[in-house]
Amino acid sequence: MTDSFETINTRLDGDVLFATFHAPPMNLIGPGVVRDLATLVGELSLPTAPRVVVFASADAEFFFPHVDMTKVPEYTAEAAKAGGPGDASLGMLFRKLSETPAITIAMLRGRARGAGSEFLLACDMRFASREHAILGQPEVGIGAPPGAGAVQHLTRLMGRGRALEAVLSALDYDADLAERYGWINRAVPDDELDGFVAGLAARISRFPRDALIAAKSAINAISLPSTAEVRADAASFQQLVRSEETQRRTAELFEQGFQTRGSTELRLGEALGDLRAAD
Repeated sequence: MTDSFETINTRLDGDVLFATFHAPPMNLIGPGVVRDLATLVGELSLPTAPRVVVFASADAEFFFPHVDMTKVPEYTAEAAKAGGPGDASLGMLFRKLSETPAITIAMLRGRARGAGSEFLLACDMRFASREHAILGQPEVGIGAPPGAGAVQHLTRLMGRGRALEAVLSALDYDADLAERYGWINRAVPDDELDGFVAGLAARISRFPRDALIAAKSAINAISLPSTAEVRADAASFQQLVRSEETQRRTAELFEQGFQTRGSTELRLGEALGDLRAAD
């Protein structure tokens, strides 16, 4: 495995790879993260790849707060290098993650909103700190629908009503409510989270590789959205994120400290409700 990522620290323990995102100042999903993730996803498709990958964040407050709204063209270009011009979207990159033979487990502390939540949804399993995890889909509050998998995954996991609530409200959800709704597998007390996830990953890694791949492939065939659905969501997001209303609302957020380690990011779900209403 590559050990020279710019934004991912890796550690191999037996057949489990621990991959920890570290992209200061606050783990925004920008071109560096997308470039490293695309490389890692490619490596996880190799026959020699570890059986299990555990994703975590080095930032206690932010797993992935959302994409870097100042670098949408740049991170999209990095995604295009992974999938080709026709698949220039985070949604298709995340789908490739879902399709890798490796079993992917997300261990969530801090905030995972927007594409950060969608990254978690692309992983095979999600376990979150009961005390320190927040999930949200803020896109509609900014002016565009989610474009990297949330519409597809949340509807399948939660059902129509709760998916509409999560997406249209643009509110923050704590781990207990996210567990109840099906957004995550399980909320775990923070002091037990590392041990629980490491134990589960080690257990799975000891099972036959062919059986793991066959079982994951069968479940994917039932549960993953089609590539056409993923591309349609990406196109809708990419169209509306450039709209005048989205630009106005984003500018208002930046005036309040958006994309800095302040109260606006810490309470983004609440802040979105305080934006000036559309004309």
